[in-house]
Amino acid sequence: MSQTESRGGSSETDDSESAAPITAMLSSRLMVLANLLKRGAILRYKRLTGLNSVEFGLVASLGRRPPMSVARLAEAVGQDKGQISRALANLLSRKLIAKSANPKDSREVLISLTAAGLAAHDAIVDGAQERNRRLLEHLSEAEFQTLLRQVDQLTAIAADMLEIEKNLR
Repeated sequence: MSQTESRGGSSETDDSESAAPITAMLSSRLMVLANLLKRGAILRYKRLTGLNSVEFGLVASLGRRPPMSVARLAEAVGQDKGQISRALANLLSRKLIAKSANPKDSREVLISLTAAGLAAHDAIVDGAQERNRRLLEHLSEAEFQTLLRQVDQLTAIAADMLEIEKNLR
């Protein structure tokens, strides 16, 4: 059996014979984990703050930082300015963010959290810390450090794979 087969690829001795081979692969398992974590976060932050996933992403990214341009905020959340404009309008109407002109470039708008936005941010941070604690409470410190190194390594490989796919278009 090849190393790939023993690490979640196809194998005749696979423990989960009823599962399609792709579901046994590490990338599929990580996507399931990421989706479960994302769905749980969306439900928690909606319950705690009333924010949808795009809105809580914006509030979390703004955090307790200096005001940020819309372009920089869009980059921070990995979406374009058009994708976040409706969410920003909703946050503005709910008085969770404030807009101001950039004193260095009056054509640029800066976004910051209001006091209510900071309260929502703090609820998000508290919720994230609780979720993180629950996720990791069964790992020893050594296991946790090993996991972090492995996730960082896999993230770098996945970023390289993404760049290759982009260049093949």
